[in-house]
Amino acid sequence: MKKLFNDNKQNPWFWAFLFVAVTLLFAMPLMSRTAGNSGDEDAFQIKQGYNVLQYYKTHHQDTTCMSFENLKYYGCSFDVITAWINETFHVDNIHLTRHAANALMGWLIVLFVGLIAYRIAGWRAGVLAMVLMFFSPRFLGHSFNNPKDIPLATGVIMAIYYILMFFRQAPKPKWSTMIMLALSLALAISIRVGGLIIVGYFGLWGLLWLFKYIGASKTQTKARKGEKKSNDTGKDVLRTVGYAVLICVAGFFAGILLWPYAMQSPIKNTIDSYQAMSQFAIAIRQIYEGQMVWSDALPWYYTPKFILTTIPVAVILGWIAYAFAGGFRKERRLESIMLYFCFLFPVAWIVYTKANVYGGWRHSMFAYPPMVAVAGLGFDAIIEKGERIKNQMGARIYRVAATVLPFAMLIGPACHVVRNHPYEYVYFNCLQGGTANAYGQYEMDYYYHAMREATEWVVAHAEPKADGTKIIVGTWHDHDTRYFLRHDTAQFQPRFVRWYSRGDYDWDYAVFSLTGIDPAYLTSDKVFPPKNTVHTIEVDHVPIAVVLKRDDYNDYLGAKQKKENHPDSALTYFYKALQNNPYNESALINMAEIYLQLGKPDSTLWACNRFFEFEPSNDNANYFAAYAHYAKGEHDKALQMCRDVVKHNFKYQSAYMLILQILIQQNRVDEAEQTILQMMDAEQVNNQVVQYYVAIKRARGFDERMAYTAFYRALASSYEKRGKKAQAEMYRGYLKQM
Repeated sequence: MKKLFNDNKQNPWFWAFLFVAVTLLFAMPLMSRTAGNSGDEDAFQIKQGYNVLQYYKTHHQDTTCMSFENLKYYGCSFDVITAWINETFHVDNIHLTRHAANALMGWLIVLFVGLIAYRIAGWRAGVLAMVLMFFSPRFLGHSFNNPKDIPLATGVIMAIYYILMFFRQAPKPKWSTMIMLALSLALAISIRVGGLIIVGYFGLWGLLWLFKYIGASKTQTKARKGEKKSNDTGKDVLRTVGYAVLICVAGFFAGILLWPYAMQSPIKNTIDSYQAMSQFAIAIRQIYEGQMVWSDALPWYYTPKFILTTIPVAVILGWIAYAFAGGFRKERRLESIMLYFCFLFPVAWIVYTKANVYGGWRHSMFAYPPMVAVAGLGFDAIIEKGERIKNQMGARIYRVAATVLPFAMLIGPACHVVRNHPYEYVYFNCLQGGTANAYGQYEMDYYYHAMREATEWVVAHAEPKADGTKIIVGTWHDHDTRYFLRHDTAQFQPRFVRWYSRGDYDWDYAVFSLTGIDPAYLTSDKVFPPKNTVHTIEVDHVPIAVVLKRDDYNDYLGAKQKKENHPDSALTYFYKALQNNPYNESALINMAEIYLQLGKPDSTLWACNRFFEFEPSNDNANYFAAYAHYAKGEHDKALQMCRDVVKHNFKYQSAYMLILQILIQQNRVDEAEQTILQMMDAEQVNNQVVQYYVAIKRARGFDERMAYTAFYRALASSYEKRGKKAQAEMYRGYLKQM
């Protein structure tokens, strides 16, 4: 360490590197103090952390962690360790510990991005890379409260750094390098099984190093005209391979120490976890390119486009520039190739495998730090070009301008960070026209960070009820709200409430992060923001969350009467609700359904048409309208509306069922069969659909066994083409038994 300071005491970039690293070491945990909770923390991650902790404390007797959701397939070392800290030291604000630790993981990413750039090109490159990393708003926002993607990215970037150092030191790497590489691999695996990608990086890097090393050894042997060097080369390669295998084995087993499922059967259960994560079953609906889209049906370019439109343009420019500014010259070629690969491969793999991703590109966050390291190297290479300018004044002007360039390009992202803390991650760059222009086109606060501020606003401003009873706080994300009301349970009671049916529930105030809401609704002046909005949380002047205050209970009373099967009383209340708000969506959709049940299709269409004034593509309103047309005998109109519904939402089963009913009534069996195949692809098949399919086949001369055989064969084919091989094999197994 003393030598490091002595060798660099005259280098201003060394001191700048040190200043940035130390400043961020304190700044990032401090910034995390005001962050909200991420959407998965209270509902899943914290609970599983304590479940795993209990598993070890009870000597494997409490196995709750093996059956809680699908979380047995994840390592959760971050959650377990922070749970142990909070429990041991009796911490009340457990998120304070978690978010500070999360921010330290983010700081390590910044540091190691800088260290990689430093090792390749010097301290200046390191400083540029660190600054680019910190002022990447999406990364910075996630570093406060994303305990899965950030620690995984930490393990990966640390591993990349130590792999670089390993092969620089090979064939005699330092023990400190090998230990740190094993620990980096362990950290990544202990978060997600996908951390095993490091082994792939290590192997490919080693293969490229091997070609380079053997080539260099042959050249030296010829020059010396001897054989000893050739024999030494073989020993060196074997030694290096042995060290690499030892590191991978040690890192793997260290990584599963706090992962009970993997510890039960390290090889088999790790493979099972990888397969389970590769075929992630949960799909959510979100805004993408101005449409509501299911996450398992996103376009192939979802991840690359999201990355390119939500990172600083400076990173993109630096990343491209490095390839043309000497990045692949001989002495850097191996390391440059691998840094580009470590970004491009994961993104390409997501595209190739059609992975079910959502919530921006957080699942590929681990691929971003290598990109930023390259960007830092790119700007450093641009500055370095000035050394070739012979005119001294011209060279000086060029170097100053080139040095200022990346910092100038980061002014926009930096301003976003300052203006919008702690919502840095709600960021779109100029390629998308900025965050304001992305409103209604993409999800904003998809990880529900604003729930903290919204809930705390209610605690600070809510008016007590006249009867002294608890104030009911409605929310879609009740786990987060419950946490922030933990000290105020005598005054407040959280309640789960869905956005579109919020009128059906009893609540006094409601807090909503604006996720999963149709863009037509969000951009309609008639309904948004709702007239009973009392507080709005904004990023760059667009709303990401709202607080509502109940000013009318007629919609709730109507829903209650409807549930108790008193349609006339319900309608009376709903009409009163419309007098208060002519576009009360909860009242309108309930009225449409009641009128259908009462056999009044024209009244149903009236309610639906009122709904269409502010949200023309609403699934429920369109389905009720289609059924009203069907009831009136307007089958073609009903058919077209249902087809529009499934085009907008290919998982809306009721619309498919009405389509089938109409097609079969009209004896359009070919179209009916095609609809059933569509339902297979959408995974919306039920027993009635199976009977429809069998009836169609039997009408064509199939016996019952042949009809069921055709059904299972079609279902297996549907799973196969969607990459779900396990399900496809299951149904092929049924075929063999028939």
